[in-house]
Amino acid sequence: MTTTVFTKYRGKKEFLLVYSELINGARRRGTLTYQEVAELMGLPPRGSHMGVEAGHLLGEISEDEHLNGRPMLSAIAVSTSGMPGSGFFELARRLGKITDTSADAQRRFWEKEKEAVYATWQKDFKE
Repeated sequence: MTTTVFTKYRGKKEFLLVYSELINGARRRGTLTYQEVAELMGLPPRGSHMGVEAGHLLGEISEDEHLNGRPMLSAIAVSTSGMPGSGFFELARRLGKITDTSADAQRRFWEKEKEAVYATWQKDFKE
């Protein structure tokens, strides 16, 4: 298992904005698009630069979550296909969370990880 691969955004405003929005999305059992992540980061909504930078930041967030014993929060960040991009699954493999690279296995892993994110960040209502 590899730890801390990315270090570009930790501690910066963009990291905190995206982290906060991901937590809010998880509490609502929703998702956040890569375009919304890019907007929070002040990037254009499309293009390879946007994809690389958003991927780096989402990777840092998921590494931190993993190191703190929580599921990959970036499981709720999705592309126009409605699923995370290939970088999400590559990071999951580096973290030792998935070994099967088939599309079926990746979809099952993502759905399980997304549900774990929702459970971790669910709203607790007190009576």
